[in-house]
Amino acid sequence: MQFHSYGNKAAPSLMLLPGLGVSYEIFLPLIGLLRSDFHIIAVEVDGFMLGTYARFTSIDDQAAQANQYVKDHLGGHLDCAYGLSMGGKILSRMMERAEIAIDHAILDGAPLLPLPRWLNGPLRHYQCLNVWTCYHWNGFWKRLFHAHYFDVLLDECRKVWPYGKGQAVLDGYKDIYSHKLGSIKGSDLHFWYGAKEAFVARPQARHLLRLQPDAHIEVFRGLNHGQLLIDRPEEVAKRIRGMNRLSGHESRPTID
Repeated sequence: MQFHSYGNKAAPSLMLLPGLGVSYEIFLPLIGLLRSDFHIIAVEVDGFMLGTYARFTSIDDQAAQANQYVKDHLGGHLDCAYGLSMGGKILSRMMERAEIAIDHAILDGAPLLPLPRWLNGPLRHYQCLNVWTCYHWNGFWKRLFHAHYFDVLLDECRKVWPYGKGQAVLDGYKDIYSHKLGSIKGSDLHFWYGAKEAFVARPQARHLLRLQPDAHIEVFRGLNHGQLLIDRPEEVAKRIRGMNRLSGHESRPTID
């Protein structure tokens, strides 16, 4: 894992964890909006690092590395953390381990439940093919979808593919969907997902509510997986600022 720091180190801390097949640079528009308000730590996950050849290890190992960074550099405390997709899975595991304090946590489309074993294998190879086509047939997919959302995802896939290749995607996908979140500790927990991914995301949200009944669930109409961050980073920034403003004051912020 590698960690990139932005903003004012005296400001509240914000950790950003990216999804499978993309780099930390997917957060750059959001970082530009928040760097004056936060000390931002953008994480590079093993297997999906720019310019560095690495194998993906496991969700548990990534969570342990991130927790250790917070202990070593931030006194064991994060004001806010935002995990996108696989990053949300890593964040949930960080909170399950309960080794650090996180005031506000956002799980954006995070997979918290395992897949049946018979389905995990075929789907991870299908996902690897998706990422491979993003890298090799970028022009075709751009012409097909012609949307900023897909353009960003395609460009991100192309950037990281040479360093972890299909093995990182296969290993990451398998580990993400092999483990069930057993517990989670956090005072202000948010689960976001797009309405177009509801079939997959709704069971994850229900499982989270069983573990943490006070969690805030919000569904974004007309959006797909990760699309809020990509197409509306200013809205994500506004929500994160709102959490920070209310932290430690009158009441816990809610987004539902």
